Amino acid sequence: MDKSTLLIFGIALLAALCIGGIGFVFVGRDTKSSKRMAQVAGADRSKRRTAEVDIDSGDKRRKQVQETLKTLEEKQKEQKKVTLRLKIERAGLDLTPRNFYMLSAISGLVFAALVMLFGYSPFVGIGAGFAGGLGLPRWVLSFLISRRQKAFLEEFANSIDVIVRGVKAGLPLNDCLKIIATEASEPVRTEFRDLVEGQRIGVTIEQGLAKVYERMPLAEVNFFQIVISIQQKTGGNLAEALGNLSKVLRDRKKMRGKIIAMSQEAKSSAAIIGALPPGVMAMLYITAPSYLDPLITTRPGNMIIVGGLFWMLMGILVMRKMINFNF
Repeated sequence: MDKSTLLIFGIALLAALCIGGIGFVFVGRDTKSSKRMAQVAGADRSKRRTAEVDIDSGDKRRKQVQETLKTLEEKQKEQKKVTLRLKIERAGLDLTPRNFYMLSAISGLVFAALVMLFGYSPFVGIGAGFAGGLGLPRWVLSFLISRRQKAFLEEFANSIDVIVRGVKAGLPLNDCLKIIATEASEPVRTEFRDLVEGQRIGVTIEQGLAKVYERMPLAEVNFFQIVISIQQKTGGNLAEALGNLSKVLRDRKKMRGKIIAMSQEAKSSAAIIGALPPGVMAMLYITAPSYLDPLITTRPGNMIIVGGLFWMLMGILVMRKMINFNF
């Protein structure tokens, strides 16, 4: 084999090696890029799968919250009739309905006896007895209920803050409720003590909060009941939810104070207008008693007094309705 033939074989071999190297480079690059693309596609699929799982869990939690709210609304619509015993519990009185009826009867008899002692007819005494036996005790009961609810609202936001701090510190909810039941001011302490004692005998926290809402039918208690019920059934950050609730309650308290301040002028005007007729009558009776004798001694005068009192009462009720804001 001559030199030219060897040269040709050498060139062919070098060309084959070059072509093989170039092909190997491109094939390896394609393999790496395909592996990279497969990894990216797998990551995208895993992210998509995670997002789908998150969406499914969010939808499930949303459905659970909706079902919980629907159940609470149905229970609230099925509220029992407000009995006298429940009103006494709301007022915080240690009385039985029988004792309340006895006190009402005594009050009616005292009013009737006082009116008849002043020389009025028995019919007027019977009317005063009905007013003193049926009207006055129930008005006092309503006043005590309103006063107790206002005192509850003053302390309720602070109690929720205690729960928030306790949960953030790692305490369970029941221990936080026990702290409120022993350290809070009245009437929050009494209501939460009944809640804690109910849990000791097997009453669930949802049932206990429903009882608290029966005794304290306030929107703030309803909000607290909804937050606890949703957290018990669906989970979530209880401290954050109660912290937001505390902020809402304090904002409602500020709004209530602003409304009271803005309506105070109207309340003062209504009080002055309502006090003018009896005040003028009292001044005339002191300065010139004979001037008002026809109103007291004659039948037409008595009818005028009754009519005037009726229209005064109607005016006071209308003004009270105009200046009271429920929110």
